[in-house]
Amino acid sequence: MIEVEVKGDIEHAIRLLKKKLQMDGIKKELKRREYYEKPSVKRRRKQAEAKRKLRKLVYRMARDY
Repeated sequence: MIEVEVKGDIEHAIRLLKKKLQMDGIKKELKRREYYEKPSVKRRRKQAEAKRKLRKLVYRMARDY
């Protein structure tokens, strides 16, 4: 459960909540589940995500050396 403490400024609390939702991936998940996704499209999306993660990992490892 995501909690945000409101200290007077509600706009600030809403911004913090949106940022936390985005960091946890909940916002992305809700958007993805809004419509039906065919199995073939789902498979291609997952493959693309895996490639992106691998590329990101390789980049980070190369940068650290």
